[in-house]
Amino acid sequence: MSTTAEPASLHQRILSDISEKILSGVWAPGHRIPFEHELTAQYNCSRMTVNKALSQLAKAGLIERRRRSGSFVRQPHSQAAILEIHDIRTEVEATGLPYHFERISRLKRRSSTEDRQLLGLDAAGPVLAVECRHFAGKRPFCQERRLINLTAVPEAEEEEFLKISPNPWLVGHVPWNAAEHRIRAMAADEDVASALDIAAGSPCLVVERRTWNAERPVTQVRFVYAAESHELVARFAPSQG
Repeated sequence: MSTTAEPASLHQRILSDISEKILSGVWAPGHRIPFEHELTAQYNCSRMTVNKALSQLAKAGLIERRRRSGSFVRQPHSQAAILEIHDIRTEVEATGLPYHFERISRLKRRSSTEDRQLLGLDAAGPVLAVECRHFAGKRPFCQERRLINLTAVPEAEEEEFLKISPNPWLVGHVPWNAAEHRIRAMAADEDVASALDIAAGSPCLVVERRTWNAERPVTQVRFVYAAESHELVARFAPSQG
């Protein structure tokens, strides 16, 4: 009885130990998992027990097994629907990693020519520029740069965006009736590379969005993701015309 129960408990222990290190961010994407013979010695169990645990972790999408190279923590891969407005928290938590964000900067100013072009404003007025970084575990997930039209959302002037990020705050305070997405690729410049902790020149996915309330521009935002960790999905039906 005991000889059959022990491998099962060790299997669960190996699963739990490795999963915890990955989901907590202790083992970052790309980290090499100890080789099977190392885990066999560490847990004093059979190689079959270790192999079974690693296979289950690979099936769950937490690790990637490479022939002759070993097993590595897999880069979390997120999806976002381009026809919907998603909160970044939802995108991150869908990967199984814990979410948090940090506000980098917040500046109220009179709109520049570039601001007015981005927001689609006809005349100068007060805007709020906010920059944030969103994290999946301990790794940067997305850079956010946002302009808020304070004429349309005057109460945003009092919000510091330290405990709540701009997107869920705006959704909760300002109804929108139109949105526009623009999607493009870019090579990471020094600013983006530093924000996302990637090499300069790395491919990135850029999602730019504008929203309106009763024909009045509310906000313009640019999200930048490392291309290898994010994809956009659209589901649609054929025209009935």
